Amino acid sequence: MSAPRIPVTVVTGFLGAGKTTLLSNLIRDSKQRRLAILVNEFGEVSIDGALLRGEGSGAEIHDLSNGLVAYDDDEDFLPTMQALWQRRSVIDHVLIETSGLALPSAVMEQLQGEALAPYFVLDATLAVVDTPLLLDGGFGQASSDERAVDASVAELFELQLANADIVVLNKIDGLDDDALLSAEARVRELAPSIRFIELAYDAKLDTRLTLGLHLHEPANTAHRHYGPMATMPGLTMRPLANQGLLDGHSHGGLGAHSHGLATHKHFHEQDPGWQSFMIRSKETQHPDTLRDAVAALARSEPILRVKGFAPTEGGRLLIQAVRNRVEARVDETASAKQAQLVFIGYHPSRPRLVEQLRELTGTIWH
Repeated sequence: MSAPRIPVTVVTGFLGAGKTTLLSNLIRDSKQRRLAILVNEFGEVSIDGALLRGEGSGAEIHDLSNGLVAYDDDEDFLPTMQALWQRRSVIDHVLIETSGLALPSAVMEQLQGEALAPYFVLDATLAVVDTPLLLDGGFGQASSDERAVDASVAELFELQLANADIVVLNKIDGLDDDALLSAEARVRELAPSIRFIELAYDAKLDTRLTLGLHLHEPANTAHRHYGPMATMPGLTMRPLANQGLLDGHSHGGLGAHSHGLATHKHFHEQDPGWQSFMIRSKETQHPDTLRDAVAALARSEPILRVKGFAPTEGGRLLIQAVRNRVEARVDETASAKQAQLVFIGYHPSRPRLVEQLRELTGTIWH
């Protein structure tokens, strides 16, 4: 007996583009679909996975610990996907959120490999863009001094766009039409092969323009089935990070805009300077003090992204930062036992960050 393949949407985008917020709203507005979300982060723990679970969306959330999803050394991606296939009766669509430092090409190639192609089909790849940062020259196109971090940021951002079907202009509330036209022109200059550009007001997308697009299926095979599928070949049961169960080679092309695994590996092998680590504190934090401290750290160290939470008076303090642009919000419905901040940067000094956090907040961090 045959079964239809499960569609997969890949959500990529640079650090701090707003992927998790966009996903949170998307799954909340997709109650008619039974979704499985794979969250990939470049960090010690999945802050994004925890935030998505906290939304109470009802979607099935899986954390992928390898910061570069579907790379050769990622031992969780294939087993997780194959476990989802075993539960296909309760899953309509899979969403994969890549880390801000990953290219989507590795996932795209794995989906077309012999281990997954009979069971899953790439629906579309979305690249989420921090529009104000794009317009401000934050990806190296306008104020390109000679610093390695700017060159690395620009290269990775452009590669993410080049592998996308759809670009989502995010964080656009307050921008006028001229700014939006400028952003669209810049995106099309960087990635002429982009099929669509969508606007995400209030970090929301119309699910009809996002899920079920069939962009990677020929029109005459949109409903093609791939033979008997009661079980997957080579399936070996073993525990997974979030639930439990499990195998890859490549065939076929990825389309004109794909750079494939070779580019994926080359970028990170040639540029190993990206680092991620977590800093913790058991003390209660003041929202304004911690926000100002994080902004100061981003000015003193090559930090591009900070995210996490902390205990504060009246609830849980959520911290989101892109460079020295920091947002701090208190969630009065939640609590935190300790502060956990993930820092992502280009050759940052962890000891200096810990020392400065202690001085700026007057609390103990480690």
